[in-house]
Amino acid sequence: MYKNILVPIDPSHGTKHDDALKMALHLAEDANASITALTVIEPAPSYIGLTDTAADYEKMAADKAMAALRRFVGPGSEVKTVILHGSPGTQIVEYARDHGNDVIVIASHKPGLSDYFLGSTAARVVRHAACCVHVMR
Repeated sequence: MYKNILVPIDPSHGTKHDDALKMALHLAEDANASITALTVIEPAPSYIGLTDTAADYEKMAADKAMAALRRFVGPGSEVKTVILHGSPGTQIVEYARDHGNDVIVIASHKPGLSDYFLGSTAARVVRHAACCVHVMR
């Protein structure tokens, strides 16, 4: 089946990723596949005030992302964790391509108004990924 599974995690979505990780673990156990949990930190917004710097913002976001990955993955897990910087949809697709992932298991949320205009990260991944994409609702 699958040998190299990618699970993107957005710490701001709370526990929505639990089901995606459970599905990835289920897919991996039969084929002894590797799993990578990936978080993408978006660039600091241009409105960051004088008291905060972009570096402080990104450090805080990276710390929050790593804490979320630890919570989702757990200590002693065989799941590799990766943090990237940039646009989530683009980084997920590029990471999967560059690292030979054969499936992406991604959580999706109920679309909000902004998703109708901009599109969700999951939708971008589905449209642009070269590998299989399993969307968890």
